[in-house]
Amino acid sequence: MIRALNRAGYRVYIASHGPQQTLLQKEFPENTFLSLPGYQVRYSRSKGWLPFKIMQQLPAILRIVQWEHRWLDKAIEQYGIDLVISDNRYGLWTKKCPTVFITHQLQIKAPFAWLERLIQKIHYRFIERFSACWVPDQESGDGLAGTLSHPIKKPAIPVTYIGLLSRFQKGNHSNEKQITVLLSGPEPQRTILEEQIIAQISSVQQSVLLVRGLPAATNSIKVPSTIKAVNHLTAEDMQTVLQNSALVIARSGYSSLMDFSRLHCTTILIPTPGQTEQVYLAKRCAEKGYAVYADQSDLDLINAITKTVDQNIVFPSFHFFEEADLQRLIAALPIKASS
Repeated sequence: MIRALNRAGYRVYIASHGPQQTLLQKEFPENTFLSLPGYQVRYSRSKGWLPFKIMQQLPAILRIVQWEHRWLDKAIEQYGIDLVISDNRYGLWTKKCPTVFITHQLQIKAPFAWLERLIQKIHYRFIERFSACWVPDQESGDGLAGTLSHPIKKPAIPVTYIGLLSRFQKGNHSNEKQITVLLSGPEPQRTILEEQIIAQISSVQQSVLLVRGLPAATNSIKVPSTIKAVNHLTAEDMQTVLQNSALVIARSGYSSLMDFSRLHCTTILIPTPGQTEQVYLAKRCAEKGYAVYADQSDLDLINAITKTVDQNIVFPSFHFFEEADLQRLIAALPIKASS
């Protein structure tokens, strides 16, 4: 989306902070960055305690949402902003210009149906403060995100399915046999999975590239000779690596799944423990034959790798957002944004 806006001639400000800002600055050095701290959610080591850990932090998160709403009003005046596109930031709405909320998660998974309904009601109360909602999925069928993006009831603002979003371009796979491991997500679970994978994957015959998902890190780790570890790759390098990989092992975050679909990757998905969205997406992809699902608590990588071969696992094609769609989407907003 940032690339599409840049190429269309818009002056784009990117509000971010920390490791996310570091990553984005490497991809978009020509853009202006504004410091906007995130929600700073802390995660537990145990998936059973994660819901309680999140609930404990809700008052602080709500304070940040209120603060970022006030921050946005000041930023609009200071920088002359006339369109805001919010990637799941609930406070980035205003009456001063059109605001768009981007999410694939119109329905948030919970252990109980009554709790899902309650969460959705609260969720929609925040979303409906925006001018429109853009869903990065295809509208036909259940798309890639299933019921997450295709709930029975939708928000009471214009909802548009814009197609999947990916930082990658279409490309062909090589005949390489490399296994690529993509680590991402919050600590301590990122490190826990890293240690598990290194311990198990040293016995495979193929070469292994471990991308640690640490764009701001400068340190290295000791790994067996069959494994090459790097802290981070640019989007261009990552596309080359994935196209040269026979197999990808990764978390099941939605952005990653859209990338794997774009490049038709053969994938093993290991959801972050306790993250209901990732668990749902990984299991759904396994049921559809898009990927192999593996549980971190009893991880057996060798068995999962065998399944990808035996079952001919590969991500299919979906409808993707095209840059030509951008002006149509912007024109449909209440007030046309100027370039």
